[in-house]
Amino acid sequence: MLTTPLNESTERYFIDCCRTKLVKEYLSKIIQALEHLSDEDLWWRAHETNNSIGNLMLHLTGNITQWAFQHLGGNTFHRNRDAEFAERTHLPKDELIARLSSAVTDVDTVLAEFPIEKLRQLYSIQKYEVTGLEAILHITEHFSYHVGQIVYVSKLRSGKDLKLYNL
Repeated sequence: MLTTPLNESTERYFIDCCRTKLVKEYLSKIIQALEHLSDEDLWWRAHETNNSIGNLMLHLTGNITQWAFQHLGGNTFHRNRDAEFAERTHLPKDELIARLSSAVTDVDTVLAEFPIEKLRQLYSIQKYEVTGLEAILHITEHFSYHVGQIVYVSKLRSGKDLKLYNL
């Protein structure tokens, strides 16, 4: 059973756990999954109705920026969600990684400074009314969901064991 460090509240510990997942685990898994892929592989899709890794990376960038940077952090941001999925210009791998890394850094800064008393505050994000706690949980679990998709497509395209876990 995990315990919170003695100098942290449970609320701050929750936020810090989510920050660790985003910054140290999820982002690094994406970067590792892309190591064996070409720029062309990032835009491959089995069918036109599927998302490519490139589209998923743009989507993650937009999603975490909207939910955390804009709504929880109170910063200005305009998102065109449909464009994240419609992109077909094959942006290069380095650019996709830079955009996502920058967004994760911005979100980490917001979460590091997020006041625990705002965890129960209601936020209107997209079509949802959520508390700050629900928003942070959404950011974390949604990111994880798409990391799994990116890893799966990477394995399909490369045929490699990514060795993401050393158990």
